[in-house]
Amino acid sequence: MTIFDRAVHEVEPGQWDGPTPCTDWTVTDLVNHLVYEQLWVPELLAGATMAEVGDRYDGDQLGAEPVAAWEKSATTARGAWLEPGAIERTVHLSFGDTSATEYCWQMTVDLAVHGWDLATAVGVPHRIGDDLAGALIEVAEPAVAHWQGAGIFDPPVPVPGDAPPAERLVALLGRRP
Repeated sequence: MTIFDRAVHEVEPGQWDGPTPCTDWTVTDLVNHLVYEQLWVPELLAGATMAEVGDRYDGDQLGAEPVAAWEKSATTARGAWLEPGAIERTVHLSFGDTSATEYCWQMTVDLAVHGWDLATAVGVPHRIGDDLAGALIEVAEPAVAHWQGAGIFDPPVPVPGDAPPAERLVALLGRRP
């Protein structure tokens, strides 16, 4: 979460409508997507199904204060993750029941890679450390085919074998480092 959080706080006022490496999203769209995902966390960890949550978080979640919307959603999600026993729960995702641990890793991959997207879009360093990138590669590699089939990420982009872990991670998920 820190990677994305730092990037959100570095967005300048004139950059919100700018493009991102996610070709269909502006900076605003990207941040809105992550706010949307954070809003789901407390409900899913509490046992709600996707159908029960429904479309309540569709649309603009940023309003006139995108950074404040991010901070509020991230703080609330973090609080849900830190509740006793949260990580041992089962969450009901669109593709079936999943352990909260797996869901946490999926969310971490998404936050790190979209943090890279946002940092790249606004011209600041990405800050994905080698250890974190290595751990996320281990999580993402087995799931890449499924994620691409679901339209979540673009196909991997080739990088040299000696590329740093962060570059290998974002390339694995369709970014051009």
